Amino acid sequence: MAAQVDKGFPTDGGMAFAAQFAGVYLNFSPEDAASRSSKLAAFLAEGMDPQMGWDGYGKLAAVAVQPYDIEATDAHNAVVSVAFQSGPRRMLLSVPIYYSGDDAGRRFVVAGRPAVLPAPAPADLPQVAAPETDDAAAAELKPQLEGFFKEYAFGDAAGLQRYVAAGKSLPSFGGAFTFSQLKEVVVPVGGATREIQAVVVWAVPSGDAPPTPNATDPAAVGGTLEQVYRLTVEKQGDKWFVADIRGGGRVVG
Repeated sequence: MAAQVDKGFPTDGGMAFAAQFAGVYLNFSPEDAASRSSKLAAFLAEGMDPQMGWDGYGKLAAVAVQPYDIEATDAHNAVVSVAFQSGPRRMLLSVPIYYSGDDAGRRFVVAGRPAVLPAPAPADLPQVAAPETDDAAAAELKPQLEGFFKEYAFGDAAGLQRYVAAGKSLPSFGGAFTFSQLKEVVVPVGGATREIQAVVVWAVPSGDAPPTPNATDPAAVGGTLEQVYRLTVEKQGDKWFVADIRGGGRVVG
């Protein structure tokens, strides 16, 4: 779905309004019927059904509610699609809204009954050929990167700077994670400056309570989180240093 020309309709405000409405509309249970109705009133035109078509039975829970798309028919009317997750399903909610710009400010209202629609399926991701790799450079880089990621997690500026290229400065996690393992380093063939990929395993804290040796509750013990980073590295003298770090890109191979 591609957003249509806004035709003078305030796109950002309309999408934010529809997403906020969807967060209320898509969550209901009999115990919360009165509360839901009072919250929906802030979005509805006078005389509209205060429960917007719900009969008061059953339950629905939605999370990850985000504006997805908008189709404006003129400067006052639009239909906004809002993406959300309910259980294992990803779906869309289509919300018709009306905009009235006047002396009281930018005002929106839900103009009709919403409609739930299936979300598009995930895109087909074609494989990308793996680059030619430099195993010798990877062997040189590994101990340097292990030291870098330990300091990157810990947050000591002086310690981290030992692994950062001259003239560069990088922030750290400040202790939010602990380095566990450098699982893989992919180094393409190249010169003194290269963009590489690193697969890092972080140790994730268990929370406020310290774990016990025989803890059986998964939430009470520390876990691990595997992530992929792209790094720009520079060889200065006989050592490699990190000039930049970003999130990983496409999966190759």
